[in-house]
Formats: sequence, structure tokens, C-alpha cells
Amino acid sequence: MSTRLVILGFLRNNTLYGYEIKQMIEHIMGDWTDIAFGSIYFALKKLEEEGFVEKAGTKQEAGRPSRTVYNITSAGRDEFLRLLRAVWSKGERHSYSIDIGLSFMSALPDEEVRSHIRNQVENLERTLKYLDSHKAEQLSDEHVPNRLASTVFDHHRIHLQSELEWMRGLMEKFERGEYKKEVDWLRKKGNAFQ
Repeated sequence: MSTRLVILGFLRNNTLYGYEIKQMIEHIMGDWTDIAFGSIYFALKKLEEEGFVEKAGTKQEAGRPSRTVYNITSAGRDEFLRLLRAVWSKGERHSYSIDIGLSFMSALPDEEVRSHIRNQVENLERTLKYLDSHKAEQLSDEHVPNRLASTVFDHHRIHLQSELEWMRGLMEKFERGEYKKEVDWLRKKGNAFQ
């Protein structure tokens, strides 16, 4: 749904081709969405089949192949509003793949688990550092609505910071041996906790 919503949202005021949409997503939303490049073209095709976007022609820049540009249709504007309202009215429940890793960590040697936890901590620290610098960069752009952009960055920062604190706590507990008895029991049992 988010890919469709973003595409329709960008097409509301512009005629664009797929690569332009990709660049806009990367530049504006790259820190807080995970929309894959290939999904943009798939979604554009589906949106066109459903009558929400239409081909508006082609663009060709010097020495480049021609590119199909798209417009949003009236039905597409209605669909955009429907999807936007759905985002606001839907409660989200997140799942974290790391929890699956914890469920089966007894299958790995302790030193490997320790290394994975350390890597997670380092990745989160790097991500937070990057997010902070990118926020400063974005907020210095006069075309970026600072309060709204800041709110989105802060939302992600709070989640990442919480995850980092949780991961550091996990490392401390693992280092103190708080999971040893249970991990040894699971190793004997040969299963994840049930």
C-alpha cells in the first residue's frame, strides 16, 4: 500500500517518470521507507491498469532513452485520499526479525551470538549518526517543510534510540550470563522456546 500511496502522492502535482519517482523517494523518504526500486515500476503498471494513473507521453533527454511519464487521474486522486486516510486510521503492529534470532539463538555458539549483538549495536549507532546528519542536511534545504520533516526524523530517531538501548541491555544481560541456564536447556532440547 505504501508504494502506491507514495507514487500517487508524488504524481498529484507533477508529471513524472519512474526514475524521477525513485529519486524523490530516495531524497525525501529514503531514511524512513524501504520502497524497492523494482516495486515502483510494478506499482506504476498496476496503477495504470486500474485507471489511477495514465501515460502522459514520453520524455527524452540528450543521449538517454525515452521514458514514459505518468499523470494521476481523477480516480487516482480519490485512491490517494483513500490510502492516505487508511494510513491514519490503521494501528500498526511491528514485528522484528531479531526476535526470531533470539528464539533460536541456542543453535549458535555463545561467541557468535555475542558478535551478532555487538554488530547490531554498532549498526544502530551508525544509523543514528547518519540519521542525525541527514536530518541537519534536509532541514537546511529551503524547500523542506522543517517542522514536518523534523517530526518524521524524530519519530524514527526515537524508535532507533529505543532499539539501541534495548540491544545494549541485551548485550549486558548476555555478558552477565543471565540467559545461560535457559540457552543451555534449549540446546539440550534442540528447539526454540515454546
